[in-house]
Amino acid sequence: MNWRRVCLWLFAGLLPLTGWAQGRAQVRLLLDATTVPPGAALMGALELSPPQGWHTYWRNSGESGQATRVRWTLPPGVEAGELQWPAPEAHVDAGLTTYVHEGRVLLPVRFTIASDAAPGPLEIVGRVQWLECDKECIPGRMDVTNRVMVGSPAVASPARPAIEQAVAGLPRPDPSVRVSAAWAGAASGDERSLEVIVGSDDGRELTGLFPYEDPAAVFGPATLPAAGARGPATLRMVVTQNAGEWPGRVSGVLGFRTGTPVEFSVPIESGASSVTTASGSTGAGSVDVVTRSLWTMLGLAFVGGMILNIMPCVLPVIALKVLGFVKQSRENPGRVRFLGMIYSVGVLCSFAVLAGLVIAVQGAGRAASWGMQFQNPVFLVAITTLVTVVALNLFGVFEVSLAAGAADAASGLASRGGASGAFFNGVFATILATPCTAPFLGVALGFAFGQPPLLLLLLFLTVGAGLAAPYLLLSLQPGWLRFLPKPGNWMITFKVLMGFPMLATGLWLLSLAPDHFGSKGVFWLGMFLLCVAIAAWLYGRSIQMGQGNRKLAWIGIVTALAVGVGFILERELQWRSPPPVTSSSKGGVSVSGGIAWSPWSPEAVEIARGEGRPVLVDFTASWCITCQSNKRLAIEIPEVAALVRSLNVATLRGDYTVEDPAITAELRRFGRAGVPLVLVFPRDPAGAPRVLPELLTPSIVIEALEWAAAAEGPRAAVSK
Repeated sequence: MNWRRVCLWLFAGLLPLTGWAQGRAQVRLLLDATTVPPGAALMGALELSPPQGWHTYWRNSGESGQATRVRWTLPPGVEAGELQWPAPEAHVDAGLTTYVHEGRVLLPVRFTIASDAAPGPLEIVGRVQWLECDKECIPGRMDVTNRVMVGSPAVASPARPAIEQAVAGLPRPDPSVRVSAAWAGAASGDERSLEVIVGSDDGRELTGLFPYEDPAAVFGPATLPAAGARGPATLRMVVTQNAGEWPGRVSGVLGFRTGTPVEFSVPIESGASSVTTASGSTGAGSVDVVTRSLWTMLGLAFVGGMILNIMPCVLPVIALKVLGFVKQSRENPGRVRFLGMIYSVGVLCSFAVLAGLVIAVQGAGRAASWGMQFQNPVFLVAITTLVTVVALNLFGVFEVSLAAGAADAASGLASRGGASGAFFNGVFATILATPCTAPFLGVALGFAFGQPPLLLLLLFLTVGAGLAAPYLLLSLQPGWLRFLPKPGNWMITFKVLMGFPMLATGLWLLSLAPDHFGSKGVFWLGMFLLCVAIAAWLYGRSIQMGQGNRKLAWIGIVTALAVGVGFILERELQWRSPPPVTSSSKGGVSVSGGIAWSPWSPEAVEIARGEGRPVLVDFTASWCITCQSNKRLAIEIPEVAALVRSLNVATLRGDYTVEDPAITAELRRFGRAGVPLVLVFPRDPAGAPRVLPELLTPSIVIEALEWAAAAEGPRAAVSK
């Protein structure tokens, strides 16, 4: 046991109670605006300025010290995010390595103002606790306050340049920096050696590795290469186990002699690994992972992609594809093969675009996840409109002709034959597949999101190959098409019938509107779709079929679309940047399926485990069909609800419908690229959680809860 660290913690925790030695640092709360409109974001920063030669501590203080903490007292309608941390410096004293901020430091924090906030002043108050050290350590505690006026227009404050500079210097992912990690040998008691290999395309000099805190283990200080060394660097660190299992990932910040610090999070492989240097003109590199693991992940990605074909998200497009095969059954075999290949190209191109989007998001310093586009309100409006227009086309409200414009062609391509229809079917299938997570796919994507760009692209393309494989195989064997029914008038009826599942998909997308646009979002988005439907009907009836005055029809089309876009989307929905929506699931306990769910947070998990209770955590999203299926069929059922009550299980739910960086980090920590993620923590506070599969059955959930309750540890009283 490190007695110096224990003493420092006791000193830091107890000394403020005496009322003396309250710290010498100057602490202020800075805001980047003096006036902010309702519904806008407000950037702030906690500024700590200790005396010359003194330092404060980073989020992971290392082998001693204590991180700066703040507890906010906020007026109604104001929410605060987590503190954001610039890269620290390593400080060694008496053989102990700590991670510190020397001198003045700004810790950015993001505030959001409710859209219904009343004009006038708002006071933001925070109670800050910190530890400042030089030769001695003095804890500090102070209340900081600042005011902002709610109103229009926005007015910047003198502190904005300093806050923007602090935000710009925060660590962020960098695709040109490649990191791999592997255990170096077997464990010795509760300690194990970890090897981390870092390489970069430009050969920049590594100056430090600062690991994030991990509930499962303590990552010791990393040994650095000699000063001035360039190229791939091998670092070693000792990991001390805290929980029942060794950590599966290592996350933290890399410091370099030049450039912005780099944030990383990579899986820990079972054996030694190495970094290969960049080659070729592209300047991209790759991680030399364990070959067996890579092939396993590629296999899981391919199988997961194939299973996506039977997920409910993709069924409407599959029906259209079957109709296309019927149409092609009497065509030249060579053309059938050609159209099957074009469909596959559409799928692969779409997955390549998705991979590029993930790489770009990660390169911009943000966390990416599977299905993240459904967290974007503009994408939600666009895809809901597209699905509705495709359904109207299938119902025969309008037809797509070769002379139709680009906008009309895009809306009807899914029901067309030919190369354009085949390609768009592939694109459409990919778009609708992203809310679903098939078995095996979650593990493969979780692995992919932590890899360098080229490997991430390879894994995404493998998923696409699995999605396209059944149709490509059928098109390459045209003889099999003879078992399909002959083309005839039934195809017209079948086409209309296929409009209903497409319309059902549109209604499901419409149900996601409240998460982005509030309780009235469904009504206004529905009114916009009504305007689109009127425009499509006028176009089909008067322009294509000639049943009416063409000039009046065009006036009606333009008016309907103008009202839909100008009044509904721009004014009522504010669709490009809607005001933040306060989710009820995040504000308190909600009862669903007989289970009382509390909002998830790391602190809530720790509190429940400290009470000796098993914990069930469900990370979900409204747009995730797999999540909703799990809830209805395996989680929120009477048997599970009764077991939850009898075992006094703490039930926590993390809503990922709208982007949440804390949930993204938790998904990444457990090797998942997106929801669903269901965790069961044993009542033993030191026990590691069990990660449940993507698709759940009642027996899986019940067995996991019984296992959690049977684990050794203090048993909490069962509530009646």
